[in-house]
Amino acid sequence: MLNERQLKILSAIVEEYVQTAQPVASRILVSKYAFSVSPATIRNDMVLLESEGLLRQPHTSSGRVPTEEGYRIYLETFVNRARTNKTSLKMKQAVSSAQTPRQLVREMAQCLTKLSGETAVASLDTGWNHYTGISKLFDKPEFSDVATLRALSSVVDGIDQTLRDIFGDIEDDVNIWIGGENPFGEQVATMMVKYKLPNGMIGTLGLIGPMRMNYEKNICLLEQAKDILDV
Repeated sequence: MLNERQLKILSAIVEEYVQTAQPVASRILVSKYAFSVSPATIRNDMVLLESEGLLRQPHTSSGRVPTEEGYRIYLETFVNRARTNKTSLKMKQAVSSAQTPRQLVREMAQCLTKLSGETAVASLDTGWNHYTGISKLFDKPEFSDVATLRALSSVVDGIDQTLRDIFGDIEDDVNIWIGGENPFGEQVATMMVKYKLPNGMIGTLGLIGPMRMNYEKNICLLEQAKDILDV
C-alpha cells in the first residue's frame, strides 16, 4: 500500500514524463515539485515504487519512467473522469460546413488530431472507418527504435479490423486501454467513446498515442467531440 507522498511522487513522474519523454531523475522532482522531504527520502520512495512494479529504470544510472501498472494507478488515482460541461469552439468551427455524416466525422477526427497531437480513429455503424494523424504516432520519441516501429506498423495495418472487432464493446463514457489490455497493441494507449448522430447512425471516436499521452486533456477532448456529434 502506497502512502500519499509516494502516490504524489508517482504522479509527478508520470506528468514530467508526459511532457519530456525523458526518464525522470530525483533531482528533477526536488527542483520542480514542492515535496517537503529530503532528496534522500524521494530517492528511497522511487526505489520502492520501482520494487512495486510501478516504475522502471530504462538505463543504468538514469531516471525512472512509469510502467504499464504505474500508468494504471495514475489513471485510477489522479485523472479526473468527471464529465465536462465545456464545448469546443474550434471543434464546432471544424465541422460546421460538413454536409454528410462521413464528412462530419472525418472533420472531427482531423480536429482531434490537431488539438491532441495524437492519432485519431473513427467509425460508423455502416462499416465505414477512418483514421488520421498516423505520422503523429511514428514521430513519438519512444517509438524510434526499429523493433517498436515494426510493431507499430502492424498496429496501423490492423486498425480497420480492430475498429470492426471492438465496435460493439465501446461505451458512452470514454473507454481507456493501455499496454497489454489494448486491442490496438501493447505499445500504445487508446481511448474511445461512442456517439449517436442526429440521423440515428452510431459511431465511435478515439485517440491512439503513447502510454505517456495527456489522459485528462484527451478525455476532455473526446467528451467535447461526443457532445457535438451526439443527438
